[in-house]
Amino acid sequence: MIPAEFDYVAPDTLQEAIAARTAGGEDAKFLAGGHSLLPLMKLRLAAPTLLVDLRKVPGLSGVTRENGHWRIGAMTRHAVLQDSHELGAISTVAAGIADQQIRNRGTIGGSLAHGDPASDLTTAFLAYEGTLTATGPDGPREVAATEFFQDYLTTALAEDEVITEVRMPRLEGYGYGYEKFTRRAEDWAMVGVVALVKQADDGTCEDVRIAMTNMGSTPLRARAAEDALRGRPLDAGSIAEAAGHAADGTDPPADRNASEAYKRHLAQVMTRRALTSATK
Repeated sequence: MIPAEFDYVAPDTLQEAIAARTAGGEDAKFLAGGHSLLPLMKLRLAAPTLLVDLRKVPGLSGVTRENGHWRIGAMTRHAVLQDSHELGAISTVAAGIADQQIRNRGTIGGSLAHGDPASDLTTAFLAYEGTLTATGPDGPREVAATEFFQDYLTTALAEDEVITEVRMPRLEGYGYGYEKFTRRAEDWAMVGVVALVKQADDGTCEDVRIAMTNMGSTPLRARAAEDALRGRPLDAGSIAEAAGHAADGTDPPADRNASEAYKRHLAQVMTRRALTSATK
């Protein structure tokens, strides 16, 4: 379908972009890669009267190492992340997003701002317990991953704010695994799991973080599975027992691809596989 008519600007500075978005009112939208917003516009599920394109704004792209964290500019493309192998699980997750054309245009900031619970990078952001900087007319503020996702396609980002950078802790000493199940290659995940595991000197689990895609109205942490594994030996039996709790407390949406029960089963299987990869 053809989107409704809209105006378009591409400011040269962040301040100009924020000012244009504010002046445009509640029906104005920021545009990053466009792979979340433009399909909604074509389906007439979104009809912004003004698009404020961020492509000319300097300083919003790139990956740098800072004080034990990775600083990732919000306009950094998925393709850059997939080729930044030092990012560990983030690189692996980015490499599995759709196809190469999508990864060449999609951005981490746009993905997080959209807040889709079926998105790969939202899950990685939650697993890493990252933070992001949201900048609006009143200046920048920091938002933690645990506070950012509020409901389906709803985040803590104000209408007149834009994500300018994302920070992920480096998590040295952690192994990682990422598993997702799709009906077809390049589809959204029916269920995806990011697992981060730190092994203690005695072979037990010192710390574990498990985040899941498409198991509720927001990306979720598998807290029951984490609690079941933390402090336990990292063997096949303990991992299988912990994975059995992956779907506890979840409310996965049934769709044409899978029922709620099947997604809960997938969550257990994908969690076991991701944990196994993270402990190799």
